Amino acid sequence: MHLGDLAAVGPFFALRTDAGPTGPAGPADPPGDGYLPLAEPALRARVATVAERLGTEDRRVAASIAFQGIAGRLLSIALGSAVLTGGVPDLTGPTLWWHPARTAPDDLWLPRPAALPPGTDPVPLIATSVLHDRLAALHHLTRAVVPVSGRLLWGNAASSLAGSLRVLHTWCLEQDRPEDAARAITVTRALFEDPLLRGTGTLTTRGGPSFRRRSCCLYYRVPSGGMCGDCVLRTR
Repeated sequence: MHLGDLAAVGPFFALRTDAGPTGPAGPADPPGDGYLPLAEPALRARVATVAERLGTEDRRVAASIAFQGIAGRLLSIALGSAVLTGGVPDLTGPTLWWHPARTAPDDLWLPRPAALPPGTDPVPLIATSVLHDRLAALHHLTRAVVPVSGRLLWGNAASSLAGSLRVLHTWCLEQDRPEDAARAITVTRALFEDPLLRGTGTLTTRGGPSFRRRSCCLYYRVPSGGMCGDCVLRTR
């Protein structure tokens, strides 16, 4: 299975990898209109987009949901690739582009993707490149743009990872790939031991992956919103 085939698992696992109609002129040139680097302008635009779509003026809610969405995209791609292709794409470079007005699968574009150095254990690669590089930077940037709890944001990342696992695990079993389903659980469990995710919630796998977080993403503050299935408030 190749990186481009991950879309079969679900839209959050998809990554656009073509060079576009003419291809980028250089490593720092966007491959199409509206795509921006994963930096402050893109994040501000995404927070505004999320706020408008949710119908909320609470920027903390919008920032929380925006961060959870991009965390889910990056972690799904990394986890799915590690389990199904045996490698992890390099999501840290300047050629990863984000379209803040679009949603999965059309929001992320990585022309000419390169794989990180191969290894028998993908956990350190994902932890280093996604958690401690991309997401740590976005975590810091999100809190600089909107005053939102750092613990809440890492809880969002953990919830996103657990959600990615549920989707991938179900798909693997449906495709008669039990070894890959088991591998998805193993990789995810190891990632939850990383200092950035440790203590964010409880992951259980008996009878299928399930997660209970120790924080709340604030979605209940959205007009006509409610509590997520893994929300800490459900047990209070």
